[in-house]
Amino acid sequence: MQHIVSGRARLAADVEGEGTAIVFLHANVCDRRMWRAQLDGMSASHKVVAYDRRGFGETRAEPEDFSALADLVAVLEATADGKPAILVGCSLGGRIALDAALRHPSRVRALVLIAPNVAGAPDPVYTPDIEKLMVQSKQIEASGDLDRLNAMKARLWLDGPLAPEGRVSGPARDLLLDMNGIALRAPPFGSEVGVQPFFDRLSRIAAPTLVLWGKLDFPYVQERCRHVVAAVPGAESHEMPGVAHLPSLERPAEITTLIADFVRRHAAADG
Repeated sequence: MQHIVSGRARLAADVEGEGTAIVFLHANVCDRRMWRAQLDGMSASHKVVAYDRRGFGETRAEPEDFSALADLVAVLEATADGKPAILVGCSLGGRIALDAALRHPSRVRALVLIAPNVAGAPDPVYTPDIEKLMVQSKQIEASGDLDRLNAMKARLWLDGPLAPEGRVSGPARDLLLDMNGIALRAPPFGSEVGVQPFFDRLSRIAAPTLVLWGKLDFPYVQERCRHVVAAVPGAESHEMPGVAHLPSLERPAEITTLIADFVRRHAAADG
């Protein structure tokens, strides 16, 4: 592990291997550990980088207004050897990757987006059964019971809102609860600023793009993924049956293969 300074933050990062940099951006209920299998599987042929954002994992930050995109740029400057990097982002990590592709296109060689957030996307519309779960989640959050809130986050994002609670068990669930438990208890680190809506500007993305999502994820997330595929020129898609929002935890080997195959076809490592 190394630390990358950005503003008043010291971003904890794993950096392994050599070659074209592949930078992994975690979801908002995880930290860099969600990518462990991908780092292990791809470090022989690429430089792989995974870092904890502010408020997650082992990153430490003094409170200040900050830009998640600026933090990513600091990581790229420290690890990409001045060359464009491949960005792999899940959920909010996907939003940061998309933002980078639009605002810093010379730094981005290709994108792999797993259930990406998209700034400026329409607000979610829930079915009655999912709306009930979301109301329960807000009530738990208001109560301040962080253990119950953590369990609810696992219910929504790991199991999937329409799947049985506890569908995913064992090490994957234990890891999710540990990662999100740290985030829920993180000391104040400031507010993110400078996020610009780009839902209507996705057609400007020039980097080769692969969008992945699970069929057990929130319906609005799946629809958002289909929109990204339709809007980004030449974007490829892959829908995964039987998984929800965090397929790198549920099917790590399959995700590693999908990313590696995409990289080989569209952004092979530098000689």
